[in-house]
Amino acid sequence: MINAKFLFPKKFTWGTATSSHQVEGSNANNNWARWERQPGRILKNALSTPGCDWWAGGRWREDLTRAADAGQNAHRFSVEWSRIQPTPDSWDESAIDFYREMMRGMIDRGLRPMVTLHHFTDPLWLTDRGGWLCPDAPALFTRYVEKIVPALKELTNEWITINEPNVYTYNGYISGDFPPGKKTAFREALTVLRNMIEGHAAAYRAIHSVQPDAAVSIAVNYMDFLSRTPALADRLTTAFFDRVFNRSFVDVLANGRFSYGPMRLRCKAARNAFDFFGLNYYTGKQIRFSTDLDKTMSFAPGASLSDTGFLANEPDSFANALNWAASYGKPVIVTENGVENDEDTFRREYLGDQIYQLWRAVSAGLPILGYYHWSLVDNFEWERGWTQRFGLWRLDVESGKREKRPSVDFYAAICKKNALDAEDLKTYAPVVYDRILRE
Repeated sequence: MINAKFLFPKKFTWGTATSSHQVEGSNANNNWARWERQPGRILKNALSTPGCDWWAGGRWREDLTRAADAGQNAHRFSVEWSRIQPTPDSWDESAIDFYREMMRGMIDRGLRPMVTLHHFTDPLWLTDRGGWLCPDAPALFTRYVEKIVPALKELTNEWITINEPNVYTYNGYISGDFPPGKKTAFREALTVLRNMIEGHAAAYRAIHSVQPDAAVSIAVNYMDFLSRTPALADRLTTAFFDRVFNRSFVDVLANGRFSYGPMRLRCKAARNAFDFFGLNYYTGKQIRFSTDLDKTMSFAPGASLSDTGFLANEPDSFANALNWAASYGKPVIVTENGVENDEDTFRREYLGDQIYQLWRAVSAGLPILGYYHWSLVDNFEWERGWTQRFGLWRLDVESGKREKRPSVDFYAAICKKNALDAEDLKTYAPVVYDRILRE
């Protein structure tokens, strides 16, 4: 066996990521709780409750202990706006205390908290005003930020204001898979994106006003779009998806403006309103021109696909994502990366390939500070319910029992050694070992 160890810089961040609605359960006051109760919205009409039971059952304690025991040194999680501000004119101090207790629990376990302030869910009172279509949404979001950040600032200085605003907008107003379930509502999508940009910019300033040394960003989902054929129509469609889905929000943060064809976004206050680049990457997609949106995206013939065909293991696309994120001139943190795989062989191959590409990017001088794997434990995967299993730990939804997958030990070896070791690759992902060591 060839001996090799792909070392990462000292103090590199190794963590996992979760979000409130996906792991807490017992959440009835946001737009997703309402959405779940509408028949046909979620695969198999699944519900997020009790789920991982972090809220009522306090099972975050055991899950975060497992994360710490596995060598992780950080955890990214989200606070639930609808719990903290259940009505427009009230604040729930007990909910704030809950999150403070959980963050102290992280710190006691050696996990550095990274807080996400908005992860897809909106309070029902905001939903009933039109959600992020509401002209007051940026100000309302900022008011919430001004309440929660001072309460948590002694426990963290790392903040994600909004998770995947591009996915929130696309799935809610173009594909219709997320609430409010609108399809090809392009004007409304543009309004939502504009309001989220303004909300982020105001939140960025609000956080720095009370915590000048804070590191603040968004987490953007990058999808590596590749033209399926050299045909002009396919290439133009690919360029459209890349510019609008991947770049629109971030370009406004970088330059204060974004334009592509008739699409215009401008927000001077957003310019340079990010301290690092939060990158979520899962897969690449091939693009071809079609008047049917559902037929536009596909995977390359012969691609190595996840259990339900939702994601492909395409390491070169992850390399492209890392280079793209670094091109904005900020330090990069991989805030999500993972794959759905219940049996776990595919996850181990995916993990080995991704971490190797991460090491190559770091070795090439890219300013990458850390990596958060999605996810710590199987959780409610939005419109896909419980049909996809992203967790290092398997969850039996009926009993709540956790079961360790082999990927737990693989990722633990990476975290504890701060390295991708050839011996561990040979043990957990021999296919990747053979491929990498032949390079």
